[in-house]
Amino acid sequence: MKIRSIAPCGMNCDLCLGSIREKNRCPGCRDLDKKRPRTRTKCTIRNCEELANNKWKYCSERCGKYPCRRLKQLDKRYSTKYGMSMIENLDMIDEKGVREFIANEKKRWIKDGRIFCVHRKEYFEIKP
Repeated sequence: MKIRSIAPCGMNCDLCLGSIREKNRCPGCRDLDKKRPRTRTKCTIRNCEELANNKWKYCSERCGKYPCRRLKQLDKRYSTKYGMSMIENLDMIDEKGVREFIANEKKRWIKDGRIFCVHRKEYFEIKP
């Protein structure tokens, strides 16, 4: 897991099916290639003016809109369906820093050289 794998919304893109699958692999939300996939280019969080204007890498309490409506919706969906909270992720990044967050993510989601896919709820071989 790398720092570039953590999206502005707090999603660990390494746990996403789009990143794990073999075909049409998504490079993550920080990739500047806007040609694919469409969900990244249309993401209101990734394209947030507050993030861009303040040159913030992640949503945080520094923003007067935090957590915004879109982030709350995303958090509710992922908390309910996948057992992951974007807001908890972002709060941990704010409190402990992204490096410690990633170290915790490795302990939480990687077992025996396999990574957990939150969307499929199963482990997959780690691909380079």
